[in-house]
Amino acid sequence: MLIGAAGSAQAAPRGGKAAVRARALVPGDRVRVVSPGSAPDPALMERGIEILRGWGLEVELGEHVFARYGYLAGTDAQRLADVNAAFADPGVRGVFAARGGYGTQRIVDRMNVSALRRDPKVVVGFSDITSIHGRLWREARLVSFYGPMVNWSDSRTGPDSAEALRRAVMTTAPITVNRDPAETAAPVMVPGRATGPLLGGCLTLISTSLGAADAPDFDDAILFFEDVDEAPYSYDRMLTELRRVGVLGRVAGVAIGQITNSLGGPGEWDASAVLQDRLHDLGVPVLGGLRLGHGTGQLTVPLGSRATIDAEAGTLTVEAGVR
Repeated sequence: MLIGAAGSAQAAPRGGKAAVRARALVPGDRVRVVSPGSAPDPALMERGIEILRGWGLEVELGEHVFARYGYLAGTDAQRLADVNAAFADPGVRGVFAARGGYGTQRIVDRMNVSALRRDPKVVVGFSDITSIHGRLWREARLVSFYGPMVNWSDSRTGPDSAEALRRAVMTTAPITVNRDPAETAAPVMVPGRATGPLLGGCLTLISTSLGAADAPDFDDAILFFEDVDEAPYSYDRMLTELRRVGVLGRVAGVAIGQITNSLGGPGEWDASAVLQDRLHDLGVPVLGGLRLGHGTGQLTVPLGSRATIDAEAGTLTVEAGVR
């Protein structure tokens, strides 16, 4: 066991130290769309499939992609079966999440990761899919991709978003994301430069995974987070939790993505003030304002790849997530 700065215990990471990368997707590759959480919208899915097919990929759907069980995309057994079938099929070279919503944490502990250790695949998704990214890193050291899902909205994710996703999964070029002054967290900055594996995702999922099998080891990592529809005090609560259990005392740096629809009360701190208050004294660089997450113009980054943040320059540079 590893003991954190606040005395909390965290399971040692499994798998080898070196990051594992899938082969870059090429035209003609089969990719499969699955729904690990909530059910997608058929019309939005049609647009996302059109984009993937426009890159020459052969798109197929998991058996239960459009199933419904309450607020979930089918029962736990159905969603898990689709995910495990996609991971295990040697002809499938990429696995794309249909959408996020909620439900991935209900099945993530029973995912069969062993097939991906033997045969790495491109895995793409964000938001609720944070749990899958964390488990794949802990169990297989697989680099996966935090980017738009197939439930595609042109008003939120336009041509720049599509091209960023294509470049991330179909080329071996490094990825650079620049601070966008229009983003909510753009004022949040602690000067410095740091390098480490880029790990994280949606802050709510990071917070609710602590102590579970999908919580990565953030030691010496660049912690990346973003979120949507959370009040400023919620960011305070979640970051305070990460401080108390020792996570924020062990990171090499912090990269903040899109803080979307965060509304506070009159006279209260806004989200950027909360983030600055909770992160300024960690003794590591902090870079806010990255177009990664639930906001307009979402870009794509590989999680698990070696990354460098230069807070004063306003850049996050990440090594390619495919080989």
